[in-house]
Amino acid sequence: MKRLFWLGVGVAAGVYGSRRATRAAQSLTPAGVGANLADGLRELGAGLGAFGAEVRAGMESREQELAEMVERRTGQSVPTFADAVAEDPALRPQRARRAGR
Repeated sequence: MKRLFWLGVGVAAGVYGSRRATRAAQSLTPAGVGANLADGLRELGAGLGAFGAEVRAGMESREQELAEMVERRTGQSVPTFADAVAEDPALRPQRARRAGR
């Protein structure tokens, strides 16, 4: 019975070792290295996108806090950044005429 147990353990260890060696050999081929590199770049891009979204959310939150503070202290509303940089449609014809001179 002991011999049968150790035979089973040996077979299981051999199968496990063989599969690990096959995976390691495949990851060292050019296709395997390319796949690992592509996966890494994909994860990096996703991380950068998430970081950018968090930064934008934080900026908007802080902008809102500062606008509320200015309104409380001065009594005047503050335009948001998007409102401040938006072009006024009434100014577009004037700019076109100035550029045409």
